Amino acid sequence: MAAVTIIKLTGENHRDIDQVATQIRTICDTGGIAMRGPIPLPTRKLVVPCRKAPSGEGSETYDHWEMRIHKRLLEMDITSGKDESALRQVARIPIPDTVSIELSMRSIS
Repeated sequence: MAAVTIIKLTGENHRDIDQVATQIRTICDTGGIAMRGPIPLPTRKLVVPCRKAPSGEGSETYDHWEMRIHKRLLEMDITSGKDESALRQVARIPIPDTVSIELSMRSIS
């Protein structure tokens, strides 16, 4: 039975995300697994305006604090037991604290 594993990487630092994606890519290349990605998804910007004057007096001037959330999507085609061992290797990759990883599997019939 064939299955597709979808890996979604999110984080604040795009260099860390790209580093994890290249590690997954090398595991797939050495294992001979078909892989699509990393597909860059739209970056989400979170902007928080804060008033500069704490007392509320004076002119209304604001600081704008911004946080960007970068996302990458990878798809691995898994067909046999050999490919499942590569998925175990992916699970053992050291992931930085700034990166979160989400794995989901779906079967193809």
